[in-house]
Amino acid sequence: MPELPEAETVRRGLAETVLNSEIQSIEVFDSRCLKKHAGGEHDFAAIMRGKKFLAAVRRGKFIWLPIDVEGFAMVMHLGMSGQALVRTQDYEHEKQVRLQMNLDNGLQLRFSDQRLFGSLMIDQLEPTEGSAAGFSPETKTATEIPLSVSHIARDPLDPEFNLAKVRKKLKNRTAGIKHALLDQQLVSGIGNIYADESLWRARVHFNQPADSLSTKKLNELFAHVTEVLAEAVAQGGTTFDQQYKNINGQSGYFAQNLNAYGQTGKPCNRCGRLIQRQSWQNRGSHFCPSCQRIRKQKLK
Repeated sequence: MPELPEAETVRRGLAETVLNSEIQSIEVFDSRCLKKHAGGEHDFAAIMRGKKFLAAVRRGKFIWLPIDVEGFAMVMHLGMSGQALVRTQDYEHEKQVRLQMNLDNGLQLRFSDQRLFGSLMIDQLEPTEGSAAGFSPETKTATEIPLSVSHIARDPLDPEFNLAKVRKKLKNRTAGIKHALLDQQLVSGIGNIYADESLWRARVHFNQPADSLSTKKLNELFAHVTEVLAEAVAQGGTTFDQQYKNINGQSGYFAQNLNAYGQTGKPCNRCGRLIQRQSWQNRGSHFCPSCQRIRKQKLK
C-alpha cells in the first residue's frame, strides 16, 4: 500500500502540473472510484466541471486539492493500488483508468486503480489547529482540513509535527512500538515498510513495549523515521509490484536502499546475521534477530 513517501511524490507531481488549470470535462469509466462521494458520479462531475485546483496538500497518506469553491476540496486516497497519472490529451488510453479530468492546459488528470480500494470524493473543509492543515510548501494553505481526514495525526515531515506530544502518549503505551508507529491517530504516514526500516536503524525490536523506550531512544527512533521518510521521498518512494507509480507512471527506487523490509534471508548490513520475517497482525515484520532483540531493561 502506498505510504507517506509515495503519497508525497504524487502530491508534488500534482502541485507542479494541475494547479490553477480549469477542469473542462470529466469522464467516469468506473463509478466505483467515487464510492465515498455521497452524491455519486453525476454530482461529482457537475461540481468539479469548470473548477480549479488551488493547492495540493497532504497529511500522512491522504492527499486533498482545495477547489475554487470556498470550504471544499477533492480528497484522493490511493488505497492499495491507486495511481494519479498526469498525461497529455493524446496519450494512449490506459485500461485501469477509472476517471479522467480534461484540463485547459492540455493535460489530463487520470485516476487509475487496479484493485479499486482507492477513491476520490468532494469533501467539506473544517478548521484545524496550526498555521497549515497539512504539508504543502509550494502554496499557502488555510488551516482547514477535509472532514474525512481530520482524525489523522500529523506526520513526521509536517513542520508542525509535535514529537513531545507523541512521546508523552507513548510513555503510557505497553503495546509494541511498531503498533504505535502504525497508529494513524498518533502519528501518520509511516506504514509497514518505513516502520521496519526505522526500527532497524534504531536497533529496536518491533515488539519492544513502547513505554520501555527512554526519551533519548524515542528521539533517536523518530530521527531515523524522519530520515527514512525523507530519503524515500528523494528516491520517489518504493515500488515492489508495479502498483505504485508517480504521476508520470514511473517507479520509485527506495527499494534499493532497504535494510530490513523484504530482505528475509539476506545478511544484515550491520552484523551479518540473516534478516528474519515474522508474521505480525496479518502482515510481516522484518528485523535482525541480533541487532534488534527485545530488551527487558529500559532502552536508554
